Amino acid sequence: MQTINRFLYGPTAEEKVRAWQGKLRAEQRVLDREMRQLDAATKKAQQTVKQLAKKGDVKSARIMAREVVRSHKQMDRLSVSKARLGSIGNQLQQQLAMVKVTGALQKSTEIMKLSNALIKLPQISQAMREMSMEMTKAGIMEEMLDDTLQMDEDEDLEVEADAEVDKVLYDLTEGKLGQAGAAKEDLPSIQDQVEDEETERAMEQYRQQLNGLLSG
Repeated sequence: MQTINRFLYGPTAEEKVRAWQGKLRAEQRVLDREMRQLDAATKKAQQTVKQLAKKGDVKSARIMAREVVRSHKQMDRLSVSKARLGSIGNQLQQQLAMVKVTGALQKSTEIMKLSNALIKLPQISQAMREMSMEMTKAGIMEEMLDDTLQMDEDEDLEVEADAEVDKVLYDLTEGKLGQAGAAKEDLPSIQDQVEDEETERAMEQYRQQLNGLLSG
């Protein structure tokens, strides 16, 4: 009988919630992987900042320090998004309790608000859009307007305050840069030029890797 009902009416409310909870856990794993990759790339960039500062290349050190600031902000964004996924999971668990009492799923403005925020994150945007449409059909959420679903880039990921860059430089160089650091005035030797070229290639590699992770 249960099989016939599922065929005629689709999954039960409890089965839908369980399926959504499974998808949420899968998306949390996606963010965990992104955070590990970002952390590894950030550590390489931090090491490059130290190497550049040691050679007195303040300009290049600031460029890489800016990338470090961007990656820190992206890490915070991913951490908050992972917490939001967990919050939706908790809200769904409460829905399960309500289903046993009322026999139906209830509208939740909290789930809608959290879902709207998560749709803006490129790494999980598609999965959250699909899940949101399923929840809308199930009656948990109201239909979202197109302008609500539009992707918008957080400006704070693109515009980093000089003070934050200075702080990164100051911390990574133990106070040698970031406050009143100055580049060396000596003319570079041939060996220095070779090292500069190698460092520049490494710096560009790290920047491309970070940009890939930051853009999702």
